[in-house]
Amino acid sequence: MKKYIFEGKFGLERETLRIDKNGRLARTLHPFDDENLSRDFCENQLEIITPVCSGIAEVMNNLKVLDSKARTILDKNDETLWLYSNPPHIESEADIPIAQYGGFLSAKHDYRINLARRYGKRMMLYSGIHFNFSFSDKYLERFDADKNTLYLRLIKQVSRYSWLLVLLTAASPRYDLSFDEDGANGTVFSGFSSMRNSQRGYWNQFIPQLDYSDLSAYIRSIQNYIKKGILFSAGELYLPVRLKPRGENSLESLLSNGVDHIELRMFDLNPLEKLGIAQKDLEFAHLFLIYLLNHEDFDHTPELQKKAIENHQSAALYDISDVTINNVPVKKAANDILDKMEKFFLDTPETLNIITYQQIERS
Repeated sequence: MKKYIFEGKFGLERETLRIDKNGRLARTLHPFDDENLSRDFCENQLEIITPVCSGIAEVMNNLKVLDSKARTILDKNDETLWLYSNPPHIESEADIPIAQYGGFLSAKHDYRINLARRYGKRMMLYSGIHFNFSFSDKYLERFDADKNTLYLRLIKQVSRYSWLLVLLTAASPRYDLSFDEDGANGTVFSGFSSMRNSQRGYWNQFIPQLDYSDLSAYIRSIQNYIKKGILFSAGELYLPVRLKPRGENSLESLLSNGVDHIELRMFDLNPLEKLGIAQKDLEFAHLFLIYLLNHEDFDHTPELQKKAIENHQSAALYDISDVTINNVPVKKAANDILDKMEKFFLDTPETLNIITYQQIERS
């Protein structure tokens, strides 16, 4: 099965705000007629969705083509893209028009209105990268478990170690004061390396406690929050990782069709990269998923789920000198994992430079 270890299906969604020539949020309607150039929360938040690809290089090529297409259209309107996870200056919430959906899609508009009431429009402007991946069925055959069980095992591991990807890819330490209140001006240091992954970021108003014992239990635990009115829908579950079905993204589809892929949602937009993400970071995430799938299973108790979120948020701090992961200094904890990954992939030396690239300076 070794020859199938790196095979799979890959995809990427990149959220990016549209701005005018003055660097302010564009007030125009979504100008694209392309299913790969969609909207997220508001009319001026573009979401580029790559097709399903057979490798990360193909993902990046598709992202480049779609990014170029979007920019060509925006150039005609004297607009461009804001390649930062934290939004630009906001005059008021009038700058944040909720995405307009009508007809049979009107429920999507109503859902966004409810989100705005619960969290405020500003938080919805955080933008980032969602990385989607599924293993090849041939590779999954090497494990003595069904596909749903394996992805449940993986999501627990990613939840447990999501802090590492935050530590390695955080890229949003500054923000505009207008994010806090109307009329404020100037950019300031937030105290975080990634605001959207920090305590100030994309989180529910409670700490979700999910049941990972099997797929049905996992789905029921989410449905219970919806029935109680704590969540509007499964899409409001703001955790760093999700399980997705093929086709329609719903709990009903997930139950009927099973898990198709896993979605990693913690990547900041990297303003130093024209496309918002470095290919090496996605390549590392791919290796990380392979590595974690080969970990022994564990019981992801409510206490461990809470600790996982605390570690994730702690890794988003700018000053990590006092941050520990399970009582280990975070830099050491990170390098310990990277060292173990190097040993795991030792017989595939072409991958080692990807892991070495992520090494953190040792004290």
